[in-house]
Amino acid sequence: MLSRVAETIYWLARYMERTKSMLQILRTNYIASQDEEEAFPWRPYLQLYGQLKPEEIDAMEMSSMEVLNYLLFEKTNPGSAYSYVVQSRENARCIQDHITKEVWQSLNDYYHFIREPIEQRLITGDPVSAIDQLMRFGVLYTGTVNITMTRDEGFIYLNIGRCIETAIQTTDILRIKLADLKADQQHSGEAPLLRYLLYSLNGFEIYMKTFKGAFTVQNVLQLSFYNTIFPHSVLYNLNRMQRLLYMLKAESLPESYEHLDFLIGKTANHVKYNNVQVDDHLQLSDFLFQTKTYLVEIAGAFNKYYFGIS
Repeated sequence: MLSRVAETIYWLARYMERTKSMLQILRTNYIASQDEEEAFPWRPYLQLYGQLKPEEIDAMEMSSMEVLNYLLFEKTNPGSAYSYVVQSRENARCIQDHITKEVWQSLNDYYHFIREPIEQRLITGDPVSAIDQLMRFGVLYTGTVNITMTRDEGFIYLNIGRCIETAIQTTDILRIKLADLKADQQHSGEAPLLRYLLYSLNGFEIYMKTFKGAFTVQNVLQLSFYNTIFPHSVLYNLNRMQRLLYMLKAESLPESYEHLDFLIGKTANHVKYNNVQVDDHLQLSDFLFQTKTYLVEIAGAFNKYYFGIS
């Protein structure tokens, strides 16, 4: 497969996974902010997904409708859901010979839907319903990929992109939510903050089954970082990434494969063998930041060694 085709497929997957994660986060935070607005601020998400100046964030952050409209539909914001879907569709248009017509159709339908003036539904209707409509298109895309794509190189690059983006998004969500928890540690709001963090990761149900409702930072970190069967955990995605990379070994230059294999293994060992003290907020923050740095390093290595981007 040509490197430019592999890169386009890889970024298609990353954009779609980022959109899905973003929609889940915004949906969860909106619901949470209706109960305790001060405990669930919008500023971290405007900083993560937007490109606003500090004074623009100050003017917008207290209006949920303005925030949602900006992060979901603003065409001038390259980090909006609209921009991600448009870019995903453009990537898919360039590689139609390497994806199935069903995958293309699901992305094209998503693109045409999000271009409609549905942002008015945030104001006149229920914002959660509007977000749910967008999320359904993402679910349809994911299912279509899984049941129609052949398990060739294209499918492998799709899943590598998905794994990298999922791990990065999980790390970002933990950094944001645990920073909020630090500020509120002295109050009784600890369990709600952790509960909504789990909703943001689609991990509430498995958490309840695993830990029987004992909401602690240690348990949340155990699920979201170390669990090897939870599809949003960092270690699950690193392990899967390593298996997917092995499937590319025969088509890879030895030095390229070995370098990526080393970086993924280094990051997995960093996660598995780092004895993080969750009561030490500085150490926990450093651990999360270092993990994201390693994940970004892996993404950069794919760009360099597999896609020819220096």
